[in-house]
Amino acid sequence: MVKILWIDDEIELLKPHILTLQSKGYEVDTCNNGYDAVEMAAERAYDVIILDEMMPGMTGLETLPLIKDICPTTPVIMVTKSEEEDIMDKAIGSKIADYIIKPVNPNQIVLLIKKHVHSQQLVTEQTTADYRAEFGRISQMVQTASTFRQWSTIYRKLVSWDIELSSSSDTSIREILQYQKNEVNQEFCRFVCRNYADWINRRDDDTPVMSHTLMRNRILPIVDTSPKTTLLLIDNFRYDQWRTISGMLRGHFEVETDDTYCSILPTATQYARNAVFAGLMPLAIDKLMPQKWLNDNEEGGKNQYEEEFLRRQLAQAGKNYKVTFDKLVRPESGRKLIENMRRIYDADFSVIVYNFLDILSHARTETEIIRQLTEDDASFRSLTRSWFEHSELFTMLKLLAEHGHTVIITSDHGTVRVDNPIRVQGDRETSANLRYKTGRNLAYNSRDVFEITRPEEVQLPASNLTSSYIFAYNHDFLVYNNDANRHIRYYRDTFQHGGISMEEMIVPYIVLQPKR
Repeated sequence: MVKILWIDDEIELLKPHILTLQSKGYEVDTCNNGYDAVEMAAERAYDVIILDEMMPGMTGLETLPLIKDICPTTPVIMVTKSEEEDIMDKAIGSKIADYIIKPVNPNQIVLLIKKHVHSQQLVTEQTTADYRAEFGRISQMVQTASTFRQWSTIYRKLVSWDIELSSSSDTSIREILQYQKNEVNQEFCRFVCRNYADWINRRDDDTPVMSHTLMRNRILPIVDTSPKTTLLLIDNFRYDQWRTISGMLRGHFEVETDDTYCSILPTATQYARNAVFAGLMPLAIDKLMPQKWLNDNEEGGKNQYEEEFLRRQLAQAGKNYKVTFDKLVRPESGRKLIENMRRIYDADFSVIVYNFLDILSHARTETEIIRQLTEDDASFRSLTRSWFEHSELFTMLKLLAEHGHTVIITSDHGTVRVDNPIRVQGDRETSANLRYKTGRNLAYNSRDVFEITRPEEVQLPASNLTSSYIFAYNHDFLVYNNDANRHIRYYRDTFQHGGISMEEMIVPYIVLQPKR
């Protein structure tokens, strides 16, 4: 039962209102002065407090801070005869939840109580009803989806519902959403398997913008038409994480484009990010610049030449921009860049690669406390928001807005939380990634994975003549038979990338224009 404390020096005159509240199932305690009110608030927990502003002795404004000291989270509704600005400023500054002008109407009181006490329940009920109605529409969209853009629309709808329902107290509706997301992801995986080779080898209206075509199709046209452009590539950045931080940027930028593109396979930094900057598929990079491509089984850094790849692509496109390129992998790198932002301001096209989310994903696997803080997608989004709010990256973006830069935010691939182990076998030269494997002696159940036995057909390099690739679907992860149980316990419910899922392949592509 909702418990109400009503404080008014003329409380006897409000008896009809109190009876109305009691008839609606509310429990109402009353008093006629601030001193008693403070004692009652200390002795009993109330769901809402109604406080008269004008009382003899201790006024409502004097009583309010004493009550807030005792019960800081309890909503206080102030009743006043006056709308004078200074009185309301003081009341709002003292953190009242709401106010009402005398004479008081019982229905107004009931509505305010619903607003401040029942709001979460009402929102949950309405949101649940809305999603139940949407469930069927999304299922129908899945049945007819035949292009990447249509799948992107479905994914973004699911992300919106995931964010909307993450605070719902209705656990059953969250379970239904999780079931639908899993079913949709399975269908998306089948869609990718049917179409991936055509996307790589044949260009038509249904072919999505992909990693190797992103720069020339989406990014360079914006650089050509904007006085100053900064590309911010955040490793492992998903669309739901963009939605989580977007609100913090709206005071500084207008969102001109809120879209996605398709990451190539494997959805791994070595492949996807090199393809973005080179404007080439991995096989072409290997053939044209063999000294700058390392296969999975070769020792050494796999992303050492991104700036060279970018400058080569710009030269081939005939672009003579003044360019800067920065890769930030440690917090001190961000601080140093902020101290030297002048070089960014002076460039026509500045590129910043930010690796924090990739580091966070790996830290979650290796560190128990991070795993506890990010037990699901909602908590991972929450941690992303907290990091971003206090990061050098947010500071950079605000500075770029002040200096009139168009900002493009994107990623090379996303990441997915894995929970279903798939057993494979391979020799010691097989790649270590949990979402894809490449090597020459792979043994697996072909029904469990997407297999590419001729890598050159999808423009992927092979470490030897008999190498093949396999990719995990949805929330699967690949483990070897030897010591499998230990690996399953260690990697289950961690965030990984490299395989086929909406979270990994449908990558945010955002264009921000500074507010003038």
